Amino acid sequence: MISKMWCYFRLVYMPMSYLYGKRFVALISPLILQLREELHTQPYNEINWKKVRHHCVKENLYFPHLLIEDLVWDSFTDPFLTRWPFNKLRKTALEITMKHIHYEDENSRYINIACVEKVEDPYRDYFSKHLARLPDYIWIGEDGIKMQTSGSHLWDTSLGLEALLACKLTDKIGPTLLKGHDYLNKSQVIYISLQVRDNPSGDFRSMYRHICKGSWTFSDRDQGWQASDCTAEGLKCCLLSVMPPEIVGGKIEPKRLYDDINVLLSSQVKMVAFQPESLQELPNGWRLLNASELFEDVFIEQQYVECTASAVDALVLFKKLHSGHRKQEIANFIRKAVQYFEDIQRPDGSWYGNWGICFTYATWLALRGLAAAGKTYHNSLAVRKAAHFLLKLQRDDGGWGESYLSCLAKKFTPLEGNRSNLVQADWTLMGLIHSGLAERDPTPLHRAAKLLINYQNENGDFPQQAGNCWSFPEDLYDTLSKL
Repeated sequence: MISKMWCYFRLVYMPMSYLYGKRFVALISPLILQLREELHTQPYNEINWKKVRHHCVKENLYFPHLLIEDLVWDSFTDPFLTRWPFNKLRKTALEITMKHIHYEDENSRYINIACVEKVEDPYRDYFSKHLARLPDYIWIGEDGIKMQTSGSHLWDTSLGLEALLACKLTDKIGPTLLKGHDYLNKSQVIYISLQVRDNPSGDFRSMYRHICKGSWTFSDRDQGWQASDCTAEGLKCCLLSVMPPEIVGGKIEPKRLYDDINVLLSSQVKMVAFQPESLQELPNGWRLLNASELFEDVFIEQQYVECTASAVDALVLFKKLHSGHRKQEIANFIRKAVQYFEDIQRPDGSWYGNWGICFTYATWLALRGLAAAGKTYHNSLAVRKAAHFLLKLQRDDGGWGESYLSCLAKKFTPLEGNRSNLVQADWTLMGLIHSGLAERDPTPLHRAAKLLINYQNENGDFPQQAGNCWSFPEDLYDTLSKL
């Protein structure tokens, strides 16, 4: 059952579970005393922790626990596991948990899948190796230093290259393309290399890992966690090798591209973000074990429109350039992906997004995937419904604006005051272009383009607005989307 859990859920909860199971108590320092005073509304020593165990601020109580769930945890599970002979079971579980934690440390070169996944004895070598990777979580925003879950090196680089190529200024940006392509093509021994050159060590399936040789991660190769959409976008950029070597440098050998295809096809039926094997069917009741009140449905891995669209787009491009490699498997993948898009499209023509806000984001990407697969306004009902959905939401100024509340309500919710958001206007504009609207009625496209042009700053950047995605630097993503 553990192999079916979402990787973030499993890996973040392992250190927390270990600390709780060990009843770990840190040394009390002046800083901890100050934090206790700052964070709690009553004196720390007067808090009845058992009574307030399930208290959660109303704004974060998105997915409340079932009463029976709290009852099992409070009245049966924990009391039993602290007494003989059940405490022997907990001891074994803690040993296995630490084995998995160390495996993840070593195979992610101590970056881990997220910055919160840290538990280690400060007097052991592991601890110093974790300290050395702290800079990987830090970036400089326009308002100071930020701490992020992980870097977004590959995602930013691939989107940047794709945006620059769309400008059709190859003769003027050759050095930039060369640097970007070289960044994706670094050799295995160089730290900033992005492509994963081998699978996780040892019996990785017993550690609930998937093949990753040839993939790309969200951050860099050292982290080692393949992401299907990043793998697809990395592949698309590496296919730039068809351009003259004096522009993009040396070609990437086909074997590396084939490894990439193998990773994408390994999740052929259901395209997911990180762990294809997580999508083995689980009874719906298991989803109720979600321990987080803040997030819904994070117990097991999900299917994602966004990742599927990236994969289809990359595979179609790959098929044009390497038509003989796994031809039938790629064709089957694309056919099933199109069926997936059509099956989960909502009655209003939209798709729900998981990695951005929300219906505009997913609908843009679904249209991109459908267009890559040859679906048009004239031959696809799904494309027509999606185009109509986006068009009816266009604001008077030519843009689009969607609130984060759409993610919670699972229903399109406009921004307060019906104002536009530039990034969402970009997404929707691209989605409508993929739908073929330019051939039928370009007026809505011209209105959206005019909005973007009018908002561009003198230095070529665009003003940063409310966040639209879940973890990468918003100012960079804003500019790339508009390109």
